[in-house]
Amino acid sequence: MTSEVSAVVGQVPHPRHGLAPLLASAVRLSIVAALAGVEKAEFAYVRALVEITDSALSKQVSRLEEAGWVTVEKGQVGRRPRTWLCLTEEGLAVYRRHVAALAAIAGPLH
Repeated sequence: MTSEVSAVVGQVPHPRHGLAPLLASAVRLSIVAALAGVEKAEFAYVRALVEITDSALSKQVSRLEEAGWVTVEKGQVGRRPRTWLCLTEEGLAVYRRHVAALAAIAGPLH
């Protein structure tokens, strides 16, 4: 072990340890970011915002739902079926940690 490496052993861990592997996907990160600022969002709105297909959004939302980070609510508006997506408290906490870790890794922008 070099003296430089041994000098940092025992100090604060590198910010990369705050990254959520599930959010390494730009699409999943975009979905969570879209939901972070709202109580809930209609599926079609998120699809259009993230610029992906229904099937791609459905697949990614399923992964996020399995992790406990997103909930899916189905209902109707008039006679039309609707699906709403909502970020859970855990999902919001994970998103905030992930964004903070990215900012710490990138450092200040000059």
